Amino acid sequence: MIAALTTKWTMYVPILAALVLVLSWGRSVPGLIVALVSVALVGAVLAAVYHAEVVAHRVGEPYGSLVLAVAVTVIEVALIVTMMISGGDKAASLARDTVFAAVMITCNGIFGLVLLIGALRRRVAVFNAEGTGAALATVATLATLSLVLPTFTTSAPGPEFSSAQLAFAAVASLALYGLFVMVQTVRHRDDFLPVEDGGAVDESDTHGHVPSTRIALISLGMLVLALVCVVGLAKVVSPALESAVASAGLPQSAVGVVIAMLVLLPETIAAVNSARRNQVQIGLNLALGSAMASIGLTIPVIAIATIWLSGPLVLGLGATQMVLLALTVVVSTLTVVPGRATLLHGGVHLALFAAFVFLAASP
Repeated sequence: MIAALTTKWTMYVPILAALVLVLSWGRSVPGLIVALVSVALVGAVLAAVYHAEVVAHRVGEPYGSLVLAVAVTVIEVALIVTMMISGGDKAASLARDTVFAAVMITCNGIFGLVLLIGALRRRVAVFNAEGTGAALATVATLATLSLVLPTFTTSAPGPEFSSAQLAFAAVASLALYGLFVMVQTVRHRDDFLPVEDGGAVDESDTHGHVPSTRIALISLGMLVLALVCVVGLAKVVSPALESAVASAGLPQSAVGVVIAMLVLLPETIAAVNSARRNQVQIGLNLALGSAMASIGLTIPVIAIATIWLSGPLVLGLGATQMVLLALTVVVSTLTVVPGRATLLHGGVHLALFAAFVFLAASP
């Protein structure tokens, strides 16, 4: 299946997308060019999904999910910092909006899709409650420390951290994320492997021929290139998105939601593909791992970036957002505890995701 990788379109699309990115970067692009950039963006997303699955196939789970989650998040962080530098005071809440959107997209949108598809295929979606529960607890803690507490602290005016508080949140986020990665990949790796009817799935049965190291390294390089193109092209089309948002009378935070959706599209497709292969656990690993990486890597980088960034950094969520986050944590906990989910569980998460999108457009 992978032997002819060098002749596949997935080798050429990232290169073409990179060319489009170079030609359009830093320029004001008209409507026709925006359409071309959007086509290149979609192609880069599809190529990224393909190469991520090749790498995941080679390294096995849970490392495969970790590769895609970290790769996407690292480049997403670079996009956030770039937009904050160029956005001035208008971008004060960009990090908060994008990170919160990533959490809601992953913990409700991707989570719900994976459970829905898994339940449609086998009536009940089966996963490992121990590993998924540990991941959910980490996400809830990171989100509370970084996005909820700033609304209630009093050392700085408004929903902001003081310098010392931001430093603590950054160190705590990075430490928690590092601890989770160690648990996921070393000490309790079995808790994050696909399960079926209570037993671990044999990875050799769920995949075809394992790609060689050379093919995996080529795909890793193409994955990084494709993800750079995804985030860069999203940045290129963001002015058009901002204009469309303003024309539609939507709040500025809607821009962060749209950008988060674009950036997380590769992970969404990869998670759905895993669920279609009856590997619900891999899809959940991708969803919660992405939410965790979005917070655990973004907050430390933003904390360092504030050294040279001027203007306020708004991290605290509003009342509506906190209600959605709290409801997400409660519902996710009730979903995860049994280790089995039905169509109803998937539908509830997708309803929460729909509520998030609606309220982001109509607060």
